Amino acid sequence: MPLPILYSFRRCPYAIRARMSIVREDYAVELREVVLRDRPDHMMEISPKGTVPVLLLPDGTVIEESLEIMQHVLDWELSEEEAHWVERNDEEFKFHLDRYKYPNRYHDVDKVEHRTLASAYLIDLDARLGEGSAFAPQLNDALFPFVRQFANHDRDWFDVQPWANVHAWLAEHLDSEEFKRCMKKEKQWLEGAETVLFP
Repeated sequence: MPLPILYSFRRCPYAIRARMSIVREDYAVELREVVLRDRPDHMMEISPKGTVPVLLLPDGTVIEESLEIMQHVLDWELSEEEAHWVERNDEEFKFHLDRYKYPNRYHDVDKVEHRTLASAYLIDLDARLGEGSAFAPQLNDALFPFVRQFANHDRDWFDVQPWANVHAWLAEHLDSEEFKRCMKKEKQWLEGAETVLFP
């Protein structure tokens, strides 16, 4: 039976969260690394919106949302708290993150204002991480790739912010063996290329 096929882009936080679930579950897939300016025809056929990640199951089912890929791989039903944090991450935080990192893509945007608004989420996340009860691994994986992207945009600024819990939490995940496996570099997939097994 053929393996599921995962179309992915190494640095995309949505793709990272999907790959982290695959690593944690040791869920075997054929990995197809995408260059976004040169999207494969097959990926566009099965998912015309053209974003990654996309998971094609052997029965022909296409899963084209990262959270749904995580839920499928991990058999994960989100708790009320998990749904709260994922929604804040994917809606509120990502909205401001995009405008902070890519201000030229938007009309009349003040990147510093959006950095400040994104920081409100991180302040709340820092408080929650300091409460003692840890998040489950799958929730961490759903969130930290986006915080990583925010941090990397201006690391000097990020590193001096008073979010001790967020800094420790992010460092723990970036230093993990799972993340190292997740971020292994692969060449662009082209039709007829040798199959790349992941994880």
